[in-house]
Amino acid sequence: MKRDAQATRQRIFDAATAEFAQYGIAGARIDRIAAAAGSNKAMIYTYFGSKDELFDAVGLEQLNRHMNDVPMDANHLPDYAAKVVEHYCQHPEIMRLVTWARLERGPDAGKLTGLLDAYQRKVEAVAQAQKEGKVSDRFPAATLLELILCLIQTNAEPSAEFGDQDEFQRRQQAVKDAVALLVQV
Repeated sequence: MKRDAQATRQRIFDAATAEFAQYGIAGARIDRIAAAAGSNKAMIYTYFGSKDELFDAVGLEQLNRHMNDVPMDANHLPDYAAKVVEHYCQHPEIMRLVTWARLERGPDAGKLTGLLDAYQRKVEAVAQAQKEGKVSDRFPAATLLELILCLIQTNAEPSAEFGDQDEFQRRQQAVKDAVALLVQV
């Protein structure tokens, strides 16, 4: 029977995403990932190197997917924030992975290859919108973006309340309104 390396790699990746989202880096177990992927530990190490490298691959892929699924338009930050809240609620593993990375890696959590560049481009887009007078300049662009992300993360936490569509819409609208006040010129 011929092996499908790409399918095996994807199964490992999917199992690792679930494992890391549930248990974090330290709590994740390669043997559980292998069992869930229908693979073996040797294949995981062959494809990804180490548990830390596997976590980095999972984190980078999830965050890249998020950035592609929800592109930022600095001229419409309230709408962007509402879309991000919805995306995080649809994909709670993203917030869980980010939270585990912050808890377990501290200040080094955001240093995944390419993420700092992507974040810097967002800061530059906000700064340009501020320069054009479309977004308030009460806060430096980086600080404004951080405040927006904090509002999003606070209201996109997976909880039992999000089973209630009205509650979800209320929280999403609250984020949109708060961001509108932050960026209002």
